Amino acid sequence: MATTQNTLSNQHNIEVPEQDFMRDVVVPRALYIVGRIGLYGLLIGLSLWFIAPLGWMFLTSFMPLEQVGVFPPELIPRVWQPENYSEALQFWDFGTTLRNTLIITIASLIGHVVSSTVVAYGFARFRFPYRDALFLVLLATLMLPFAVLLIPVYIAYNEIGWVNTFWPLIAPAYFGQAFYIFICRQFFMGIPQDLIDAAKIDGAGEFKIFTNIMVPLAKPAIIVIAILSFQTSWNDFLGPLIYLKDESLHTLAIGLYKFQGLPGQGGIYNQQMAASILMVIPVLIVFFIFQKQFIQGANISGLKG
Repeated sequence: MATTQNTLSNQHNIEVPEQDFMRDVVVPRALYIVGRIGLYGLLIGLSLWFIAPLGWMFLTSFMPLEQVGVFPPELIPRVWQPENYSEALQFWDFGTTLRNTLIITIASLIGHVVSSTVVAYGFARFRFPYRDALFLVLLATLMLPFAVLLIPVYIAYNEIGWVNTFWPLIAPAYFGQAFYIFICRQFFMGIPQDLIDAAKIDGAGEFKIFTNIMVPLAKPAIIVIAILSFQTSWNDFLGPLIYLKDESLHTLAIGLYKFQGLPGQGGIYNQQMAASILMVIPVLIVFFIFQKQFIQGANISGLKG
């Protein structure tokens, strides 16, 4: 500290009182360190608070049944029982429901990505009458509750024979989703116009500009859309419950719900937690793999435009 003080005095030919140096340099740095420690402590505490239910569910899935309902609660299993998972699968047609869920999820994901990027590109780069008004109408659809559309949409699907098929759960994805279109449009509007003009000078058409320039640059936003679409379709319960009547078409969400009502399974909470973990794992894996791109895309899409 004394060396730093002498250096400042020699270089600038000024006198730096020791009290002023302590006040202006040491004290603010101490406050900065205390503030950072407090901030990280708060973030760690909130993280543990939000992750606690998942951790409790994971530990319960390995507990013996007689330990699940004890009071006061016990967090660590007395005896680890991994057979809870295999026993849960015996009462739950996991393979069929997993196949159906993957079909719906992957098909919807492709539809959301393709339709949202195409529509967003049109709103971001093309000039046409009432463009902004149409975009506001598109965003206004987000305010419509699902319950308002439930009956008329069901009647329409029933008239064309789509009830008890996967089509009511897949087809809407290919007509765009307002929130996903908004994310992509914000990203496209942040791409410099000079880059597009240079491509046009080189002879590139709109399709080539879209596929070779805009889509690769919008990769973070597209990953955000893909993750949100995957999570929504994977966890969807109400849609399959309404449109899928045959048990051979049921998804994981319905299978998990039915598992609770099976004879003799209503109170076997350790096996129910094991089945819930099996359903949650794919979503967690997808998020952790693309976590960096998801956060980057969410930040950029919210700031640009």
